[in-house]
Amino acid sequence: MKSYLKLTNEEKKAELEALYGMLEAEKAKGYKLDMSRGKPAPDQLDMSMDMLSVAPETMIRSCKGTDARNYGVLDGLDEAKELFAEILGLSPNNIIVGGQSSLNLMYDCIIRAFVFGVYGGSKPWGQQGKLKFLCPVPGYDRHFRITEEFGIEMINIPMSPEGPDMALVKEYVENDPAVKGIWCVPKYSNPQGYTYSAETVKAFAALKPAADDFRIFWDNAYIVHAFREKDDELLNIFDACAEYGSEDMVYEFMSTSKVTFPGSGVAVIAASENNVKFILKQMGVQTIGFDKVNQLRHVNYLKDAEGVKAHMEKLAELMRPKFDCVVNTLSENLGDLEIGKWTNPNGGYFVCFEGLPGTAKRCVGLCAEAGVKLTGAGAPFPYGKDPEDSTIRIAPSFPSVEQLSDSIKVFCICQRIAALETLIS
Repeated sequence: MKSYLKLTNEEKKAELEALYGMLEAEKAKGYKLDMSRGKPAPDQLDMSMDMLSVAPETMIRSCKGTDARNYGVLDGLDEAKELFAEILGLSPNNIIVGGQSSLNLMYDCIIRAFVFGVYGGSKPWGQQGKLKFLCPVPGYDRHFRITEEFGIEMINIPMSPEGPDMALVKEYVENDPAVKGIWCVPKYSNPQGYTYSAETVKAFAALKPAADDFRIFWDNAYIVHAFREKDDELLNIFDACAEYGSEDMVYEFMSTSKVTFPGSGVAVIAASENNVKFILKQMGVQTIGFDKVNQLRHVNYLKDAEGVKAHMEKLAELMRPKFDCVVNTLSENLGDLEIGKWTNPNGGYFVCFEGLPGTAKRCVGLCAEAGVKLTGAGAPFPYGKDPEDSTIRIAPSFPSVEQLSDSIKVFCICQRIAALETLIS
């Protein structure tokens, strides 16, 4: 196909009329297709059903004899801490095993910082006036909703395949004490699928914040979620911090939400021993302990880091053809038109599409009219405002390959319409 940028105005109008007709034909098919969130599909959830068959007697007592059915053990059972420590490359002393939601743990860290402050901080965030957070963009909308909920000003930080613009991060963090944190998805980032380079991780570790209570929220949600032969390598941020004595600056999070069951998984926060002690002191008032039976269930099913890897290799067989379908269909339908580009990650849960400025909302709206639901345009940016109105997050995980094929074909028609309307106007 000829580049849309090289068409005459009359050719653009003729192409646009043809595409309107194609879209009407797609609308008539009555689609009800959903690519709005990165949810595991039913067949992916089915792959963990054996976990529910774990013998009940194996979920009663921990290796140290603790009765998992009873109160206590605030920081998690030893077996569970050891499992997640192995995955994250840390000591069990750095691990707190929580409930099923890592987002819940992040929210709690923010609200505790507001009320009680953080380890080493001079006073609670809530007593310091206007606060700021750095937000690599495009990014995870639920991160941004947390900081918006607390009235924290959010500052966009551009992303590249190497990670956030660290020169800009350094400028803000080291010169403005109102900057209290930064959101990061360091491996297979949401939504671009980028993995931070070793240089980027080291630059984070080397930061010298102007605030004594600055925190890096290191949401390592996709640490085990490779689906191609090549798994991206991410430098352990705590190893990097050890060189600078900056371990207290980091909160790391992960969960089994997209490993086993999102509704009943296990989440963890990893931090320095100073931070762990500080958090547990406050958490001990909030709860007597999390679901230890579920912790044992996961440990007995997944066993160790190698067991997790084997399990995720099976899940990769389901994810790979879905991403291939999305990327190949985009290439076939948009590849020569010069109206957009998209990522092709080795893991994670999303493909990020970047169209011409001013086209994202129109494309998402047209897709909705045709029965294809996408994440709202602007969602990957703070306050839901994409400055260029160009970025769309595509979530391939939930639909079947057949549904994805239909969805992306509709998406391509809508993107072409949005691009031509913009070019003509």
